[in-house]
Amino acid sequence: MKNELLHVFRNTPFGRETLFHSIYFCKKAGMELRVYIPKFKQFLMYFENGVVTVDLDASYLTDPATAKEHAEKIIKDAGLIPNFIEPKSYTASTLPDLPVDFKYMTCPRSMSDISSKIGLGYIGPKVRNIIKHASFPVLMCTPVYKEWKNITVFFGGSNNAGKAVRVGIDIGKTSGFPVLLFTQAEGKPKSFYEEELDKKGLLQPLKDMGFNWLFFEKGDMKINLYEVSHDSLLIVGAYGHGPIKDMLFGSKLELIQSYLPNNIIVVGPNYEPSFALT
Repeated sequence: MKNELLHVFRNTPFGRETLFHSIYFCKKAGMELRVYIPKFKQFLMYFENGVVTVDLDASYLTDPATAKEHAEKIIKDAGLIPNFIEPKSYTASTLPDLPVDFKYMTCPRSMSDISSKIGLGYIGPKVRNIIKHASFPVLMCTPVYKEWKNITVFFGGSNNAGKAVRVGIDIGKTSGFPVLLFTQAEGKPKSFYEEELDKKGLLQPLKDMGFNWLFFEKGDMKINLYEVSHDSLLIVGAYGHGPIKDMLFGSKLELIQSYLPNNIIVVGPNYEPSFALT
């Protein structure tokens, strides 16, 4: 897996904002930026557990004559070196195959639905499908660029929540930003969650970072989410519900992404960390 973030560039004002997000993330997380400028409305991603066909809306093909020029200028002005992806293989003449050996990918909440449907609380089906199959976490950005100054990881004790904590520790160490945990307890004491973190080898790294814990034994999670900082990068684990509800990610993630306007990294069920917590 390369230490790179994949960004699919959309040559529009909203696409410009999303590119700002990717640039900021790469600078803070110590990663290289790889940009794909689509020439066709579809591309394929061959993951180990399945193939994802991504259908882009027409805005991704806006004014192709200026797309690379616009992206290059934004990237250079930010002090990064432009690095564009040119697909080497095609499943069909207008169906390029994109590599998948990235550490992260940036997506708006939807890549394939009309703008009137894109809003807080809505994740497009193609983005959900990428998250479901991807071997990397997906950064879902807010429509307008906003910097984040701390990291909030949602931890409920599951294995996938543990993966989310690992991602948070990794980004926290690289960025130097503080890491917080958010836990909505479900009738279990704080010691239970501490033991789960310890079993996963995560408690001591968190303590070494001087982490804070937003731990709620009572109250409605909808109300408690107000305690999450407006300038926090959220990290949440996602999981499917089987063949009938395989496009839902669990009630807590659906609630979080519906109520909080922050940038969110979603750690999907097929993500496996490839780095050590040193």
